[in-house]
Amino acid sequence: MRNLNQDNITQAVIASFADAGTPRLQHIMTSLVQHLHAFARDVKLTEEEWAQGIDFLTQCGHITDSKRQEFILLSDVLGLSMLTVAMNTEKPRGCTESTVFGPFHVEGAPKYELGDDIANGASGTPCLVRGTVRDISGSPIPQAVLDVWQSDEDGLYDVQHEGLDQAQARGVLTADGDGTFFFRSILAVPYAIPHDGPVGRLLEATGRHPWRPAHLHFMIKAPGYETLVTHVFRDKSDYLDSDAVFGVRQSLICEWKEQADGSYLLEFDFVLNPTRGHSG
Repeated sequence: MRNLNQDNITQAVIASFADAGTPRLQHIMTSLVQHLHAFARDVKLTEEEWAQGIDFLTQCGHITDSKRQEFILLSDVLGLSMLTVAMNTEKPRGCTESTVFGPFHVEGAPKYELGDDIANGASGTPCLVRGTVRDISGSPIPQAVLDVWQSDEDGLYDVQHEGLDQAQARGVLTADGDGTFFFRSILAVPYAIPHDGPVGRLLEATGRHPWRPAHLHFMIKAPGYETLVTHVFRDKSDYLDSDAVFGVRQSLICEWKEQADGSYLLEFDFVLNPTRGHSG
């Protein structure tokens, strides 16, 4: 430990984790150190660049609060969020694909009855959303719980509006005994992820835009089935091929049909994957 240099420091750091609490923790820390040190060697990281990196992470921490998670945003734009989702949600063909959770979900969203308007005053073109929740054999999953959230027509989630004292464009509903659900909301529009902070400056410096295609978030739960976290994307939206957080999947793109009165209709059926040992 008294004669460490750039050639032997990596092994010394790895050895320091020999008594890690669990084999899994030791494996993670060993791999982290190996890859982190390899990155520094690969780019020949300067002390000034190291300091800038520390300052960037510090800024991410300072801007993070109960309504904004800059580290999730950073993970999203680096593709780490979607990579983690993809590695951990492999499902049989026919199941609805998962995608990123995003930083704007809020626990304890208001509960609504089927048919209610979850927009609750949010600005936007009216939209009816309906569909079913089924298992992979096509059988309905009764009383599945759907947690839904989206931005308004200005591309902002309710938690981004200063002074707003009620939930808007988010809610929790329970499908009926046939797995059917329906509710009213507003038409999804493309929006920019928050880019007034360090992640936004990173995107600007690297020539990337902050935009996401129009989508509606869903988290669906039912006993005996894996929780599904996903989006439904609007088929004619911009940015489907350049989503800032890499979350688009072709199977999740759906037609949002304009109706005679100027409102829209979205119809989408979800297929859940049973948990191990559950046959549906």
